[in-house]
Amino acid sequence: MHRVVVTGGSGFLGSHLIDRLIEQGHEVICLDNFFTGSKDNIRHLLDNDHFELIRHDVIEPILLEGDWIFNLACPASPLHYQYNAVKTIKTSVIGTINMLGLAKRVHARILQASTSEVYGDPLQHPQKEEYWGNVNPIGKRSCYDEGKRAAECLMMDYHRMNNVDIRIVRIFNTFGPRMAVADGRVVSNIIVQALRDQPITIYGDGSQTRSFCYVDDLIDGILRLMEHPTETRPVNIGNPHEFTILELAEAIHKILGKKMNIEYHDLPSDDPIRRQPDISRAKEVLGWEPKVGLEDGLKATIDYFKRKLEIL
Repeated sequence: MHRVVVTGGSGFLGSHLIDRLIEQGHEVICLDNFFTGSKDNIRHLLDNDHFELIRHDVIEPILLEGDWIFNLACPASPLHYQYNAVKTIKTSVIGTINMLGLAKRVHARILQASTSEVYGDPLQHPQKEEYWGNVNPIGKRSCYDEGKRAAECLMMDYHRMNNVDIRIVRIFNTFGPRMAVADGRVVSNIIVQALRDQPITIYGDGSQTRSFCYVDDLIDGILRLMEHPTETRPVNIGNPHEFTILELAEAIHKILGKKMNIEYHDLPSDDPIRRQPDISRAKEVLGWEPKVGLEDGLKATIDYFKRKLEIL
């Protein structure tokens, strides 16, 4: 069993990852500054002997011991990462340098949570890991996109120069319980608006596509990558089934048995038109592919938001 450091551990993905690590018998140190994370996501672990919480911002150095480091710290929705753009890119760059320095010092394996946003508004479809992307380096989203691209660069340079044992996962749209009510991402936005009987906000004409991966599948992929003995190349983890935003909204309303009322808004700048992972590498190297379909995942997510909003 390992001593594991998880940055951003009280967030949506981090808290699910920690649950799985503790189930496997690992000892986990959670680092979080609670900028977007929530103590509610990890409250059930606070009395667990295998869990330790440290309130810490990864922009500041920290001295710890560990065998594995999962670097998940960074706001992940446009609403949050554009709120303080300088803080966002600092988290990806300085935070990653600090965690890589820690990994180098204690000879730990480190996994960087990268993102499909490194592909920008892709000209290649679906996106393979070899694709370099089509990113606006000075746009409103660049604090996140370029921050994550820089983090991948740092991971590879520490690996090449210092032989640090790295893993890079490129995460595509993920959804599930523990997303924040005011998350600002499309799945949570539509579910919350539907549950509150509010008009559904659709940007553009709703024909833009995303590929939605349920959180349990994503965590499975991340752990398989971390456990792989040698894979240092980036690996896409996401669901390759592509849906338009309108199809997503229709699926949510069908589950709820509600009629849809849409408000159309202008598409945000640099918002990708299509996004779909090529998961050939994950299948070949990790033996991974998603198992949870959109409808089943949405039902579990809707049940969570019903409880969160106290709508029965």
